[in-house]
This record gives sequence, C-alpha cells and structure tokens, in this order.
Amino acid sequence: MNIFTKSVPFYKMQGCGNDFVVIDNRELGIPESAMEAWAKALCARAFGIYADGLFFLEDSEDAALDYRWHFYNSDGSRAEMCGNASRCAGKLAHAIGLAPAEHTFGTDAGPIKASVLLDGPDVGRVKVQLTPPKETKTNITLDIEGEPLTVHFSDTGVPHAVVFVDDVKALDIMDIGPKIRYHEAFAPAGTNVNFAQIIDENTMLLRTYERGVEAETYACGTGAAATQVLANTLGLTGSFANLTTTSDEMLTIFLEDGNIFLQGAAELTFQGEFFLGPLGLTL
Repeated sequence: MNIFTKSVPFYKMQGCGNDFVVIDNRELGIPESAMEAWAKALCARAFGIYADGLFFLEDSEDAALDYRWHFYNSDGSRAEMCGNASRCAGKLAHAIGLAPAEHTFGTDAGPIKASVLLDGPDVGRVKVQLTPPKETKTNITLDIEGEPLTVHFSDTGVPHAVVFVDDVKALDIMDIGPKIRYHEAFAPAGTNVNFAQIIDENTMLLRTYERGVEAETYACGTGAAATQVLANTLGLTGSFANLTTTSDEMLTIFLEDGNIFLQGAAELTFQGEFFLGPLGLTL
C-alpha cells in the first residue's frame, strides 16, 4: 500500500512564540480516545511537525457555544486551558468561517469569549476573556533543597506558581523550574512555574516553565494572567499590565470587575498536510 495515499490537512499557528498544530475536526471526526497519540506524534521534534501543543476544533452541541476545542500538550497530556492557544483558536475559527469575530467557544476550563480585533491600533490581535481565577494564594513558603523560597499560586484555567525576582534573565529556569513544578505542595497534578520581574506598576518581564512541555516556552498566556492577578493582589501592579515574554512579544492582561482579559498576537504561519502512515496514525 502506498503510505502517501492518506493525508490530513493541518494549520500551524503561534501566539507570542507559543506554537500549535491545529486540526479542523468537524469532518474528520478523530475520537477523543485517539487524540493523545496524535498529539505525541504531531508535536514530536524531527519525527512530526513539532509544536508546543495540538488542538482540535469541532462543532459544539451547546447552542451557547460557536464551537469547542480539545487541547493537548506535546507530551500527550490534556490541558484544561491555554491562553496563547485560545487566541490562535479564536483567530483561526474566524478565518475559516467557523465563528464571527466575537464569539464563545468551549474548553475543559469552561467557556472562553474571544474577540478578533479587526480595526484600530491593535488590529490583528486577539482578546480573550479567561475563566475567573481559582485557589489564589500568596506567600507560600517551599523548601527547595533545604532553602526557603516564597511562591504564589493561582489557577487561571490551569495551575500556575509565580515567583517574583529581581533579575529574571539571570535565572537558570531548567534548574529551578522542575523543582517547583514537581514539588509536593502541588501534587499530584503539578504546576506551571512563572518567574516575573516588576519594572513598574504596568510593566513586567516574564519567563515560564510549562507543565506538559517540561521546558521553558516562549510565552504562556494563562501564566501571564496568573502573574498579573498575583502581582495586583500583592499591590505590585495596577489593573492592567504589559508582560514581555521570552519571545520578546508582549501580552497585555486586563483585570476588570473580577474578570481577566488576555490580549496579544496570534498568527497563522503555514498550512499543509501530513501523511498518516509515517506517523503511525490512522483515521
């Protein structure tokens, strides 16, 4: 049998350097039971397309939603939410006619409102309303190899620990990140870990060690949201903040009447098709 006879179209998108493979699953009908394997295969470096995550877009049975997604990290773990991916989803859904510029879609963390900005100074960017933060805690002392470390925590769709530091660029993220990510205080699910430097009341620098990717990523939208929620709670920032990520892109977080809004870039970088056989996948 010719292994090149069966192929599947895909989109590749990035939001502030956080990159994703996207599959329109409305007609394909890939079952949820197979999605973990697809994520591992497609996100793999050298053997797949390579990305931080994969999400599927499909119709929703809920009339209040324009569509829903299924989101997976590159290691195949399913995530409740991803801020940068949510902007990519909103922009692509509008581009392919799945939803209007302002719409609502379903995630495991709850409904997400997305607005693709079509005019003005921020044209092309996407603003999403994230789910309300949960379990926000400040001034948690962790024992890290015999040394105390103060961290803060908030769940903005997925769990995030935040550490405020004086010089974020000087940190060895791959050393300290896993020690917090797998700390018993956050067991059994673990946590994403963000390191932030306050510049002024509306400006921060941010680096993120991302659970599921198990490495520093170029940006994390829910991590930026958690960082702003905690910085504001501690009186370090005002109602909005611009966070410059590792990619040197800027994410803006607005806190309005108890709601969190994330605004930033989302780009369709290319589209194509992959062959199922070489990846060990089937329809």
